[in-house]
Amino acid sequence: MDVLQQEEHKRLLAYIRDSLTCRTKTYHYVLPTQLLAKCVNPELDSRSLQAAYGGPGAFDARTLAHSVIVPFDRTNDRVLGGSPEPYVNNPVRVPAVTPEYRTQQKAKKDWDKLVYVLETVENTQDETFTRLVFDQVLIEIYRLLSDVSVVYPTPSRIRLEQTRNLIRDFIGETSGGDRLETVCTALFRTIGRRFRLFDEVRRAKVNAPNGTSGMLADIECWRDERIVLLVEVKDRELTLIQIDTKLEHARAQRITEILFIAQAGIREETGEAIEKRIASEFTSGQNVYITDFFEFAEGILILLGEEGRVELLDEIGRELDRVQSDIHHRRRWAELLKGI
Repeated sequence: MDVLQQEEHKRLLAYIRDSLTCRTKTYHYVLPTQLLAKCVNPELDSRSLQAAYGGPGAFDARTLAHSVIVPFDRTNDRVLGGSPEPYVNNPVRVPAVTPEYRTQQKAKKDWDKLVYVLETVENTQDETFTRLVFDQVLIEIYRLLSDVSVVYPTPSRIRLEQTRNLIRDFIGETSGGDRLETVCTALFRTIGRRFRLFDEVRRAKVNAPNGTSGMLADIECWRDERIVLLVEVKDRELTLIQIDTKLEHARAQRITEILFIAQAGIREETGEAIEKRIASEFTSGQNVYITDFFEFAEGILILLGEEGRVELLDEIGRELDRVQSDIHHRRRWAELLKGI
């Protein structure tokens, strides 16, 4: 049951809900963090993000966010989005949640909603009211938890064209590379099982530097306890520097097959240099391939047959759950499957 039910609180209630579900994942952590601080110490200014904000009640909210709210999020199915360090991200690298810093935000309307909620709390300066607002945030998070588990209604059969359109719709929306990596990983896992080409397909955490993940590329395909294929997935234009970096790592590990899934193609001004680089690498024993997802997958989707395509769709859902992708991506995949 809502604790903010009065007519005058309808706007406040709507903005709380919007702030916890907006497209900017960092914003999901702001109200739980700032209001928790205010509940524990009413003397604090809930709008303050950094002690540098100055004035009475200024404090550094990052420690609280990362030591309390992030672990809470992690143990509750990453209901807020699964960010390990939300307060180091650009949207909240400003002194306070106030109109003054609106120009530094991409999602300005969502920023306005955060400002409204926190300024309402500060203008009221009532401990009971602060607690009611915080309780309402917890209620909304509880409601979101009921939707964290997503059921993927995979069809029992699907045509080639339907599969192609389904995947195109899914990866065509912005996701920071997560959706494209998910689909590619699922495809290589399906290839590995169906054609017995790979014993294991490993995927690095999206947006994590490969070095820190212990992996040489976004996707590693293993057979007989060694890497037989590296797959680097790019949703932006591929550059020569990216190729050079990957080739150096591959050569050091004596890996000869490297595939780049470059969904946005090659950066035009480096195209000729990239072609020369690939040619020179071939003479030294490394095979480099550059393609986009559909150019690579078209023939494979035919060879997989209807049963294999259904298996691929199942695998995409499993991979979304395995890496606990943002709930927005998981729901979208379920929604697209329902439309078949």
